[in-house]
Amino acid sequence: MVTAIVLLDTKRGKVNDVADALAALDGITEVHSVAGRVDLVAMLRVAENEALADLVTNEIRQVEGITDTETLIGFRVHSSHDLENMFGVGMD
Repeated sequence: MVTAIVLLDTKRGKVNDVADALAALDGITEVHSVAGRVDLVAMLRVAENEALADLVTNEIRQVEGITDTETLIGFRVHSSHDLENMFGVGMD
């Protein structure tokens, strides 16, 4: 499983619309509206790097209202939960 965190800025008044559109995309497991220097944080979990590349460069790019993004790739997960099994269902 490949995990990425995408930090997103949106046009004024578009936070909820962008969040809903992102949450509907396969591979995006969560979208958080946050306080701070960005408007949204999206958690991406996919089976392989190619799927991540497609999600970030093709699908997210098509969502109207996004003004800027920064993608962080996860190298290693440190968690008390078994995330591989939690999010691995149906990934075969």
